[in-house]
Amino acid sequence: MGAGIAQLALEAGHEVVLHDVDEAAIERGRTRIRDGLARRASKLDLDADTVDDWVDGRLAGLRESASLDALGAEAEIIIEAALEDLALKRTILRTLDAAAPPDSILATNTSALSIAAIAEATDRPGRVIGMHFFNPAPIMPLVEIVTAPETDPAVAAAAAALVERWGKNPVRCADTPGFIVNRVNRPYTIEALRLIEAGDAPVEAIDEALKVVGFPMGPFELMDLVGLDINLAAATAIWNGLGRPERLRPSSVQERLVEAGDLGLKTGRGFYEYRDGRRVGVSEEFVGSRAAIDAIAIRERILAAIALEAHRALDEGVASEDDIDMALRLGAGHPLGPFERERAEGPLSLGGEGLDPG
Repeated sequence: MGAGIAQLALEAGHEVVLHDVDEAAIERGRTRIRDGLARRASKLDLDADTVDDWVDGRLAGLRESASLDALGAEAEIIIEAALEDLALKRTILRTLDAAAPPDSILATNTSALSIAAIAEATDRPGRVIGMHFFNPAPIMPLVEIVTAPETDPAVAAAAAALVERWGKNPVRCADTPGFIVNRVNRPYTIEALRLIEAGDAPVEAIDEALKVVGFPMGPFELMDLVGLDINLAAATAIWNGLGRPERLRPSSVQERLVEAGDLGLKTGRGFYEYRDGRRVGVSEEFVGSRAAIDAIAIRERILAAIALEAHRALDEGVASEDDIDMALRLGAGHPLGPFERERAEGPLSLGGEGLDPG
């Protein structure tokens, strides 16, 4: 992720300084950045010699720093992209805070951790902000700009303006578990799992019901690709962070698969089975069941749950309708955002009752 963000900054003509405790990681990052810039240049209708010049010109703005102190001392904006570990991120920002000029912006690329909890490690919590890029950063068009209660509005505005200059679409959101996408889209997989738990529909029927209306992947395909362990960890963290609401309780089916080591594509088996990286069919455990409800009912069940979560997020001040819609379209591949869908098609129902966001 750090290499992808660095590539974006270099493409925009910024000078970029990298730091990592692992020198090999720096070299891997440089290779990824060069390859990424070459792919970008190949789409700019340049001849071969000009492509090399364009790439080399951007790479001329890239260098490394031997320490966080040295990096912090000269940076205008610092984007931390370390592992998702709160103690580690707090340590990094504490060091940067001590070295950076007072007007520097300290950003974290966390996808799940509290911005306020990270900012507490600094003496300038107003200058700390979340900038959640989606993977791969050079391709995905969305960035969540996450503000903690103490974040200076001018810092949020500057971060949003920066990613806009990089060709990205910023959405503003409050510092709450899951931010926008990872929270509001959580029912996409949770409700699909509820359907197979209840015997209402099989895996393939659920995936097909969503893909036929424009979703790029069905929920089970998505979980297998991401990794069932990673998806379960995110679901559990958001469930815990929101006070363990029953509607978002992680699935026992998914927990059982993770315990068995069936993690999806990377292990050769999840909800589907894979051979040499290719899907060959539904996993034996999920073969043979029939749908008790049709594709329309499957879609309405899942999309209504997403709509309910969107209304809850709106009512809690997490983000605006427009930003929630944009986040779900650009960050999760929805053909329409939940509020756009509601305006176009009317409110959906969940469990036989009208949509009630309360």
